[in-house]
Amino acid sequence: MSKRWFVTGTDTEVGKTVASCALLQAAKAAGYRCAGYKPVASGCEMTPEGVRNEDALALQRYSAVRLPYDVVNPLAFVEPTSPHIISAEEQRPISAQQLSAGLEAVAQQADWVLTEGAGGWFTPLSDSLTFADWVQQMQLPVILVVGVKLGCINHALLTAQAVQSAGLPLAGWIANGIQPPGKRHQEYLATLTQRIHAPLLGEIPHLTGQGREDLGRYITLP
Repeated sequence: MSKRWFVTGTDTEVGKTVASCALLQAAKAAGYRCAGYKPVASGCEMTPEGVRNEDALALQRYSAVRLPYDVVNPLAFVEPTSPHIISAEEQRPISAQQLSAGLEAVAQQADWVLTEGAGGWFTPLSDSLTFADWVQQMQLPVILVVGVKLGCINHALLTAQAVQSAGLPLAGWIANGIQPPGKRHQEYLATLTQRIHAPLLGEIPHLTGQGREDLGRYITLP
């Protein structure tokens, strides 16, 4: 049975993919046959190879197990909007069964599987399904990514509370430097560390013009 994790964020654009790449690098360094899975991605580009999402490509790149793109990201939409909107418009419904089947396909080839969500915890996938519903159904341990900025404390505590209220283990959280550290940066971190009842797995600094090649050093695996 593979180890399985779900990565969510306090919002969109908080660095879930940066944190996911860091986790994959750390897992690979620890000797796992790790793989990333991005079941749903909106905000893709048409390429000669087909529709591709930058975040899914990053997960594919830093996985120890080499998987075809459509296994890493089976549901790709070009428009950068909420998945439930664009899937309905394109008449390509998203179901829990699809997400679960995709996860099993990845898990058959990897012993450490990271699933990255889209947007925040309650991102809707259809009129009746959210990412939170599926994660609860699958009973996946959750890793929370917090983009450290003004307002992050409230967003982080609400998300952590929602995860734990769903009866899911909050395996840990990652502080991601989405902007240069401000005057109160350390105080924000101290407050989050005190109030989130899960271990801090790492702090990824604000990176300007740098790649994602050495992010694993900032991470302690859950």
